[in-house]
Amino acid sequence: MIDGVIMEIEILTAFFMWCSIINGGLLLFWTLMWMLFPNLVYKTQSSWFPMPREQFDLVMYKFIGLFKILFLVFNLVPYLAMLIVG
Repeated sequence: MIDGVIMEIEILTAFFMWCSIINGGLLLFWTLMWMLFPNLVYKTQSSWFPMPREQFDLVMYKFIGLFKILFLVFNLVPYLAMLIVG
């Protein structure tokens, strides 16, 4: 039974590692796009959801902050915990 538990921990560790890599990459890409090309992002999004630029900046800031918190809580922390346990 111990071999099954170790295998499950290894699988979960790999799962959380790949979740962290993918979601960390998305967070990095989203943040860089917003920082380096803010006008392009605003033009693209405002064609679908018209709003003033100040409100758009605030919404983007809040979404990136929320995504970062969710990434840390549901991806990175479980991955680090699995590394410690495994």
